[in-house]
Amino acid sequence: MIRQMTQTARILWISIPSALLLICAVMMFWLNHEPALFNPIQQATVHAQEHGQQVVTGYTTTATLIETVNVMLNKRGGYLSNDILPPWVFLDNVPNWEFGVLTQVRDLSRAMRNDFSRSQTQSTEDPDLAEAEPMFHYDSERWFPPDTEGRYRKASKSLEKYLTRLSSPGAPDAQFYARADNLTDWLAIVGKRLGSLSQRLSASVGQVRLNTDLSGDTGARQSTDSPDVVMVKTPWTQIDDVFYETRGTAWALVHFLHAMEVDFEDVLRKKNALISFRQIIRELESTQDPLHSPMVLNGSQFGLFANHSLVMANYISRANAAIIDLRNLLQEG
Repeated sequence: MIRQMTQTARILWISIPSALLLICAVMMFWLNHEPALFNPIQQATVHAQEHGQQVVTGYTTTATLIETVNVMLNKRGGYLSNDILPPWVFLDNVPNWEFGVLTQVRDLSRAMRNDFSRSQTQSTEDPDLAEAEPMFHYDSERWFPPDTEGRYRKASKSLEKYLTRLSSPGAPDAQFYARADNLTDWLAIVGKRLGSLSQRLSASVGQVRLNTDLSGDTGARQSTDSPDVVMVKTPWTQIDDVFYETRGTAWALVHFLHAMEVDFEDVLRKKNALISFRQIIRELESTQDPLHSPMVLNGSQFGLFANHSLVMANYISRANAAIIDLRNLLQEG
């Protein structure tokens, strides 16, 4: 009898942890999911119909920003970056994807507060945007109250208030100025983000680079001296992190650019820049192709195995180059 109880206890001791590990593995596989792209134009139209609002200049961009935040918070598994319990704490691909999306949300909300909603530098900033923008900069990994999701949802509600006022004929104080200079300033920020990501992706295999920090300006100075030749390499533990952060960045930008194509259509047509604008979107859409591999491979440049980071860097670099050309066209065209 005692021997039988001992054997039963051993079976339970082995089977229960195994079952928990299996459940944890299944949940990790299910939660490791990137949301699909949505149609910003259709989403803005539906949003306007549901709220009885009128689609005006800036409506599509603002509605897309709100929907992007909603998708980030309410996708499969919810918001994962601040989870501290298993199996969520073992996931890093989706949290890095979330950080890429969040970075673009922060940049666009700041651009809307400082540029898109203001007619000139001496004009008053919009109160709802002034309330929303700082809350998006709340710590993305904080789980202790006030929690991150609560702050981001509160920021989204402030954007909803701005959108309501924007579409109302009786609230002329809420504006969205679709001007070439505003678009150019935001594209400059996007270009810097993409440039940084491209460098980090390309450094997955390690590169020896010449120091060009002070090139082009004989009077330029920097805080401390740096070597003329530097070795740049992304640590192998961060390769998939950078890859999925880039995927999230590109995912958000595809939606924002589609929305701005609507709001800035007159400006783009006048500058004959509509095709250039669409080419940027096409390059970024290529980054959203499914990854047919259980992990992000890091083969050498011309080796036997693929290097997914270099493939991603190619699309990001092409998009960034197109953004530089577009900015020049908007400024000089």
